[in-house]
Amino acid sequence: MEVLKGVTVAKAITEKCKARIEESACGKPRLAIVRVGEEPGDLSYEAGAKKRMEKAGVETEIHVFPRDVENGEFLQAFRKINEDPAVDGILVFRPLPKQIDSKAVEEMIDIEKDVDCISPRNMEKVFEGTCTNAPCTPQAVVEMLDYAGIELTGKRVAVVGRSMVVGKPLAMMLLQKNATVTICHSKTADLPAVCREADVLIAAVGRARMITGDYVKEGTAVIDVGINTDVEGNLCGDVDFDSASEKAALITPVPGGVGAVTTSVLLKHVTESHFRRNA
Repeated sequence: MEVLKGVTVAKAITEKCKARIEESACGKPRLAIVRVGEEPGDLSYEAGAKKRMEKAGVETEIHVFPRDVENGEFLQAFRKINEDPAVDGILVFRPLPKQIDSKAVEEMIDIEKDVDCISPRNMEKVFEGTCTNAPCTPQAVVEMLDYAGIELTGKRVAVVGRSMVVGKPLAMMLLQKNATVTICHSKTADLPAVCREADVLIAAVGRARMITGDYVKEGTAVIDVGINTDVEGNLCGDVDFDSASEKAALITPVPGGVGAVTTSVLLKHVTESHFRRNA
């Protein structure tokens, strides 16, 4: 059984981006991070993203707004960031406070600079199979499967979770790789039996250690997207690692799995956006 750690995949993506930037004659990519308030999760991701960008030579600018910023003020500032020709990618931390018109932000963002796929036009492209900047977390799953050399053509894949953040876009991305995808959820009849049919099992349901070994057939690749806190306050995934790893051929840990790859995917998207815009 192989434990596929995110740091290995993240390093490979980062090195490729860094080499491409160093060899280029069209300047450095620039990422604008837009944050409202001081949410601990946002601050943690921001720090990780900034560090990842610096490693590869991407410039980062951070725009911070108070939690009670007025809608008009925020939209005016966001428009300025969005129209700045020096900015190649924009990351907006969500959810935004209730007083801000989130739909207006999603509609306004330049689809080329939308590096985490918040634009409805880019999400449509995910379902069409033509999106260049897919949501970072689903893309991180795909990157991990690619790195592990898992050929998806003809394989049965079960995605447990149907959110627009992970489950649904990920299913569409896997279909583009010719997998046979089943989207599972809380209403799926005999969920363990359905999951046991899968060659690749992806947990993105948001319930701590819900996916036990009873959901896994021998030799399955298990990708855990979940980030939860158990009753003892420890960080854990949607998969019960100990029981699932007894059957899985490959499994990702939490922490240190898919989450570690998302900032590298963000880096990849900013880099690709920069070169498309400067082609």
